[in-house]
Amino acid sequence: MAISITTLGAEVWAQSGAGAPTWRPVVMGKNGMVAAEHPLQALAGLRVLQQGGNAVDAAVAVFYMTAVTEPSEAGLGGDGFLLAYIKSLNRVVLVNGSGGAPKLATPEFYQAKVGTVPPDGPYSTTVPGAVGGFDLLLQKYGTKDYRSLLADAIEVAGRGYAVSAWGAGNFRRSRELLARWDSSAKVFLPGGQPPGVGDWLVQPDLARAISQIAAQGAEAFYRGDIARMTARYHERAGGLIRYEDLAQFQAEEAPPIRIRYRGYEVYQAPPNSGGIVMLLALNILEGFDLQKLGHNTPAYLHVLTEAFKLAFADRYPYITDPRFAPHAPIEELLSKRYADLRRGLIRMDRAIEGVAPPGDPRAGQAILAGHEIHYHQPGRPVAATPRDLRAEGEQTSSFAIADRWGNVVSVTHSVNGGFGSGMVVDGAGFLLNNRGSYFGLDPRDINVIAPGKRTRQGAIPALALKDGKPVLAWNTPGGDTIPQTLTQAFLNIVEFGMNVQQAAEAPCVMTSNFRVSMYPQSPGNGLAMPQFLADRVGAALRALGHPVEPSPLQPPYGSPSGPGAVKIIRIDPATGVMFGGASPGKDNYVLGW
Repeated sequence: MAISITTLGAEVWAQSGAGAPTWRPVVMGKNGMVAAEHPLQALAGLRVLQQGGNAVDAAVAVFYMTAVTEPSEAGLGGDGFLLAYIKSLNRVVLVNGSGGAPKLATPEFYQAKVGTVPPDGPYSTTVPGAVGGFDLLLQKYGTKDYRSLLADAIEVAGRGYAVSAWGAGNFRRSRELLARWDSSAKVFLPGGQPPGVGDWLVQPDLARAISQIAAQGAEAFYRGDIARMTARYHERAGGLIRYEDLAQFQAEEAPPIRIRYRGYEVYQAPPNSGGIVMLLALNILEGFDLQKLGHNTPAYLHVLTEAFKLAFADRYPYITDPRFAPHAPIEELLSKRYADLRRGLIRMDRAIEGVAPPGDPRAGQAILAGHEIHYHQPGRPVAATPRDLRAEGEQTSSFAIADRWGNVVSVTHSVNGGFGSGMVVDGAGFLLNNRGSYFGLDPRDINVIAPGKRTRQGAIPALALKDGKPVLAWNTPGGDTIPQTLTQAFLNIVEFGMNVQQAAEAPCVMTSNFRVSMYPQSPGNGLAMPQFLADRVGAALRALGHPVEPSPLQPPYGSPSGPGAVKIIRIDPATGVMFGGASPGKDNYVLGW
């Protein structure tokens, strides 16, 4: 029976397009909707909406419930980018809740002390920014107080919840990392064992920390007892974060970046986020008749993959914290003229080989001086040397919310790698991130580590407007797969007429032919896709020079259609009806009414 079910699943997902069946229903409503990564997260957000809160209020509730129910992905010790359409302003705002490197974090220190940027532990941690980011969004655009918004998270942390199959798998895979730190083992390895499916996880220290924030706001986290506890713990562990790093942190509101794509205004988080990768790819793809190429045909997947290679190539030399690169050519990179130049590098008869060269938007050149482009030579065999595009098991967390008043929120937040640094702040119960592992040490690298600098990130929530009204909010976890997954989900709806659930479940492909985010940023050489899709198009793509990597169905720990865990809310501007969908990956859940 298991074999027949797996076979049926492959057949269902192999069908694509507006008529494809779905494994989950489209959730519909007019009053409010939450698409999140765990049922308790969706429920926390929905309760706020039902009690009269707006989408911003609900986002705060979902964030803190994520800290409780998804500690491997995100929480108080992480960071985030928060996009929101604010109806009263009739505009999209962006809150950057990412923290910088500690003041003691210099390239010289890392070169002398460890010789690298480690993937976990105390030297991998940047200042947590998510708490400040959500606080800024709430203070400017919310309507409710912390006590009402955090009550559910405090209750679930203090009384416990049942660990899911997805959560149990994360605990099991990260057992060795968590066991290195007594404070982490105390919380997440009770009796020396990781929690299993259905085990009841209680986190009293985290409940107390969230209760302090409920009473005192973000002040408790950055300048109160939690800040002092964090600084003492990190210093005792040999880390670099000090009380002053936390006390001086400020989240910021910054203008989002955007492009127009076939009548849609598509919004993304600006640098230091890598959201520009998605926009660069869409600009290039707009010049192709994608509908004529056909969904997930070899020709379509070829131009899609080449566009991603070219978009990622421009990330490495130009994208970092804008405070340390104030003259980066962001406007020029996003111009349609530059997209025309880069699109001209795509050949329909062969793939770009290896890593694509960056362009020179300032000089109006398709290829930056000193770089070359290489194409596959027909007849030459291709072999994949893949890279894991996630940061040591990184999945991140994300959610989308829409309310009855027309406000829409799209958020991606993370501790980066699975369980971040692996370090739980003793007595406070939350994990610290390992976002510092995205920095480089080469002084010629625009993203080289520096005190106070925010590293380049892959956390990129998305929003789209049409005729001035919000129509789409979508996001996903997945490290360097994020811009690729989001682009394909968007095209599934806009170009191929899929509903939100079909778009979230449709198979997608992922190239690794670029410098990845994780230090030392080594590129891969591969085009990953589900086995059933590779069976259909793999031979044709290999003939073009794409190193196809088939992957088997992998429920329940990932979407059978590919990486990521997409959440989408679409709003019909004529009727106001909201449509919610989510990938089968993780514990994704949508609630609305």
